[in-house]
Amino acid sequence: MIYPVPDPKFPFLGVHFTRLVLGGIECGPNAVLAFAREGYTKLDINLRDLFESLTYPGFLRMAATHWRTGCGEMWRSFSKAAFVRSLQRLIPEIRSEHLHSAPSGVRAQALGRDGKLVDDFVIVENDLVVNVLNAPSPAATAALNVGRLIVDKLGTRLA
Repeated sequence: MIYPVPDPKFPFLGVHFTRLVLGGIECGPNAVLAFAREGYTKLDINLRDLFESLTYPGFLRMAATHWRTGCGEMWRSFSKAAFVRSLQRLIPEIRSEHLHSAPSGVRAQALGRDGKLVDDFVIVENDLVVNVLNAPSPAATAALNVGRLIVDKLGTRLA
C-alpha cells in the first residue's frame, strides 16, 4: 500500500494505491457521502436517504466545520483529472490513461449528533439482539474477533 499521511481528524486513509493478490493495483478510494444507503454508483440516489443524511444535526455540524474537505472529496469523485492529480502527489508518473473505472464500495460510518465521526466500534445490545452499529476500518481484519464478542455476549444470555 502507498498512501498519504492520514489526517488525524478523519478515520480515512485518503486516496491510495493497493496491490491486489492477483497482481493488479487499485487506486482509491476517497471518502464521499453516498446519496443512498445502498448507493454503489455516483448516480444511485434515494431521496429519502439523502434527505435524512442532509438534515441530521451531526451531518450539518460536520459539514459546517469540514465543508472544504467534503467538497474536495466530492470533486475528486466526479472529476477524473482531479483524482489523477491527487494520485500524482504519491506517484508523479501516473496518467489518466493508466486508470479505468472500477466498482465502489459503501462503508458505513457512524456520526455523532455533535458532528464528530465515531472512530471506535459501537456494539449495543438489548434482551433480543446484539447490534454492531459502527465497525471502523479495519473492520474486516477485526471481523472474527467481533464475531467472538457477539457469541460471548449471546452465550452468557443463553446459559
